[in-house]
Amino acid sequence: MFTGLVSAVGEIVSVEAGDVHRFAVRSPYAAGGIELGASISHAGACLTVTSVKADGEGAIHTVEVSPETLARTTLGQWCQGSRVNLERSLKMGDELGGHLVTGHVDGIGMVRVVERDGEWTRIGIAMPEALARFIAEKGSIAVDGVSLTVNTASAETFSVMIIPHTATVTTLGALKAGDAVNLEVDLLARYAARLAQFEKAAK
Repeated sequence: MFTGLVSAVGEIVSVEAGDVHRFAVRSPYAAGGIELGASISHAGACLTVTSVKADGEGAIHTVEVSPETLARTTLGQWCQGSRVNLERSLKMGDELGGHLVTGHVDGIGMVRVVERDGEWTRIGIAMPEALARFIAEKGSIAVDGVSLTVNTASAETFSVMIIPHTATVTTLGALKAGDAVNLEVDLLARYAARLAQFEKAAK
């Protein structure tokens, strides 16, 4: 479980393609603080650490990605030099500063527009039709693993506003029209929609 508060931006240093893709990721995390089998969110996708080694004051860890995950996320587009948002898993007692994020990507969105409004940035994203009922104004959504508040929402698109700090410490500040992003809808919205479905069927 995660909060959607990115704690580092990693860099893909190597890609090993095959039945299982293996990615090596450089991060500022201390190698001694990453255990084998640990869960780390990568651009919103929860992945398991399969190896780790020190790299200066930081570390290089590897993760393995299945064909299913590659097909349902943007991870198949990663190449050497790609930058990815990272978040360590939530521990008991940690502050929940964003919203509950599972690290299970629900779909891929497409950036339609990026507009500057003073120091703020508005990003308009086209969403898969199946996710529209889970996304509402003032609700929460994770975009590439970043917890954000939905600013506006229609049947096909939604928008978010990015503060300067978020643009600086995550990959969102570099987004442009045409970029693909991982989306995870709010867990509470998912259960509310499921409950409404059963209530409707019972009538």
